[in-house]
Amino acid sequence: MASRIIPVDPFDLVIFGGTGDLARRKILPGLYRRFLDEQITEDSRIIGAARSTMDDAAYREVVRASIRDHIPAAKQAADAVDRFVNIVGYVALDARGTDGWDALAKLMRKSVVRAFYLSVAPTLFAEIATRLHRHRITDKHSRIVIEKPFGRDRASARKLNAEMATHFKEDQIYRIDHYLGKETVQNLMAVRFANILFEPLWNAQYVDHVQITVAETVGVEGRGSYYDTSGAMRDMVQNHLMQLLCLIAMEPPYKFDPDAVRDEKLKVIRALDPVAPDDIVRGQYLGTGQADSYLDHTGRTESLTESFVALKASLSSWRWKGTPFYLRTGKRLRARASEIAVTFKEPPHSIFEQEEGWRANVLVIRLQPDEGINLKVMIKEPGPGGMRLTEVPLDMSFAEALGEEGTDIPDAYERLIMDVIRGNQTLFMRGDEVEAAWAWTDPIIGEWEARGESPKPYDAGSSGPEDALMLMHRDGRRWREIR
Repeated sequence: MASRIIPVDPFDLVIFGGTGDLARRKILPGLYRRFLDEQITEDSRIIGAARSTMDDAAYREVVRASIRDHIPAAKQAADAVDRFVNIVGYVALDARGTDGWDALAKLMRKSVVRAFYLSVAPTLFAEIATRLHRHRITDKHSRIVIEKPFGRDRASARKLNAEMATHFKEDQIYRIDHYLGKETVQNLMAVRFANILFEPLWNAQYVDHVQITVAETVGVEGRGSYYDTSGAMRDMVQNHLMQLLCLIAMEPPYKFDPDAVRDEKLKVIRALDPVAPDDIVRGQYLGTGQADSYLDHTGRTESLTESFVALKASLSSWRWKGTPFYLRTGKRLRARASEIAVTFKEPPHSIFEQEEGWRANVLVIRLQPDEGINLKVMIKEPGPGGMRLTEVPLDMSFAEALGEEGTDIPDAYERLIMDVIRGNQTLFMRGDEVEAAWAWTDPIIGEWEARGESPKPYDAGSSGPEDALMLMHRDGRRWREIR
């Protein structure tokens, strides 16, 4: 199945923080891949901007190294790399001062889309937006991309939104959450709204519960000082897991339109009930013989910040009242895995005399690794031994279903940056959506801070604290194995 590549219009893309880790690992390699597939044309320009003093030639070497380190060797044809770096330039500037801004202004062309990617610390967002406006680098068609975190609570998110709105309209602001750019996340919307198969069953009458898991094997080493001011609730639940919950629980939008989709997601967030203290568990990983603990990585022996969160959420809506949503995320867990599992209820009456082996139907949307969708159903066990049932998966691994296309799925950043150039905000968070998510999260964090309790310890390489298992067991359910 050959994918259809539609070139985007010529553009000027300025990457603030163009020498940083995110630019080198994700943004620049992703842009190269889009160039290689001829989605980016040679009349576009990519401009790195940072404090480091260097010229175009030196920055092009940074770009070459980024491609060499993060792109498979088979896709590093010398001619293609040369043509790509020829559309790359660099400007040295001071985000908090005046140096370099006039030079950047002179590089901007009037006839193309102007996009500004702020791959910098959130404290610089407002500073850069102000200087872009002050030096007349933006126009009414410009777009600005900001990375999470979008504030650390509702008050700071509201302040950030107000600062950005001073210089940009809402339809010019792209709050990027790379989870929404994943192929499987978008396929979730296609499975729900392009097929009649699931939507009639997508409600509390037929769905027993939903599990959303984002597990990581890495700890916070190298970023412990930042992470310790954030924690898993701010870093993952308030944005990534919240967005996945919204896509599962939202009503069908009237059309696939940016505001129509985001309106429905906002309704989900506003319908979330407050989380009871007994319905949430926070944890902190311990060290092992081969690895340090969370406290070692942060250098704060008295830290009360969580590296793991598991919670039970509920929605006050006609569609979902009574169906629990279990959310779980953590560092230093057993495996790297992100998935959504929708478990359907058992039939109201079984006509088969089978005491063991019965399994509920489960739809699993696997985000990483091995992106795909899997549906487990009950069938007759082959053979002449009577009507015995067994569980089998109906598996749609993208790698298998789409052949070579499935093994070369574009990275989330590639897709999202191309959406920025097209002016499509469907997969980006809106300001009121961000504030509503914080309004639900803030009381949880406030309760933790008021109680001053230490997170539950858990072993590195495990599935998290024992208390998280009990959160499910008391409801007669079990977490899916992390693998």
